[in-house]
Amino acid sequence: MTRRLVGGRLFAGQRAFWQRLLRRDAAESGPVTLTRRRVYILPSRNGVVFGVLLLAMLIGAINYQNSLAFIFTFLLAGLGVVSMVHTFRNLNGLRLRVGHIQPVFAGEQAAFPLSVENPRGHPRFALKLHFTGQPPEGLDLPVNGGQWLQLHHPTAQRGWLHPGRITLYTRFPLGLFHAWGYANIAMRALVYPAPSNERSLPAELLVPSGSDGDQGRGDDDFAALRPYHPGDSLRHVHWKVLARGQGLVTKQFGGGVNEELWLRWEQLGNLALEEKLSRLTRWVLEADARGMTYGLALPDREITPSRGEAHRRHCLEALALFQMPTERRGFTG
Repeated sequence: MTRRLVGGRLFAGQRAFWQRLLRRDAAESGPVTLTRRRVYILPSRNGVVFGVLLLAMLIGAINYQNSLAFIFTFLLAGLGVVSMVHTFRNLNGLRLRVGHIQPVFAGEQAAFPLSVENPRGHPRFALKLHFTGQPPEGLDLPVNGGQWLQLHHPTAQRGWLHPGRITLYTRFPLGLFHAWGYANIAMRALVYPAPSNERSLPAELLVPSGSDGDQGRGDDDFAALRPYHPGDSLRHVHWKVLARGQGLVTKQFGGGVNEELWLRWEQLGNLALEEKLSRLTRWVLEADARGMTYGLALPDREITPSRGEAHRRHCLEALALFQMPTERRGFTG
């Protein structure tokens, strides 16, 4: 009976250990707190050298029976123990949460805003945070305070970027010990396709859609000024503004026929998949910059013509998630 009880306790302890280990690698939603079970500590390289010197000093004190050497050795050993406690306390209890993550284009650095909070009654110094394989960011925290910072991760391809777990570490106060912890927070950044260098919009994609204004191609009523784009008619350039040294701008007129732009997948012919997405991304950006009404037609979906910031993000997300697994889709708004 006693053997079964002891064996059951040992099995339960092993099971709890492996469950904690598996949870460490699983993504966690919401704020993450570094409890004492999640903080690890080992001597640093300087700490190992410090320990070897203490051992040599102890051997010398024993060999020569020198009381002053004993006192000095034990004093330094006590200082090392106190340093270990403070290094551990510098991480214990920290809380992390993620802010709103902005989409980026492939090839840019994705920024992950992170709040590090100190709910304890003592300040934290020389904290370092980083994604695996990325350079760290440092910060100090006041008593019962917090600070926002951004961790960056490179992007290589379109779709959802999951940066992985965050490593926090410190060697405060003396650098003799290295304490660290992990925070595997569930977060992701949407990566748009890299826009092509081809900036011109094909004229054959323009179709008339009514008589509500053409955003610059009619000649009836002056509406506004906008920056000059290659291909604009020289008759619409505002030469007086250029003469005043205020740059090259184009007049927009509100009359005539409204031109509606359809960005169609078939228009790109036999280009490779990623090159087509890159070209469509550039067309979306150019049409949005010109204030045009445009729609996007892909093989698996069609986005009706519109304009504005929300429409631009909707189109870019459709391009970013084209032919991605359905469970990873979702308009970010």
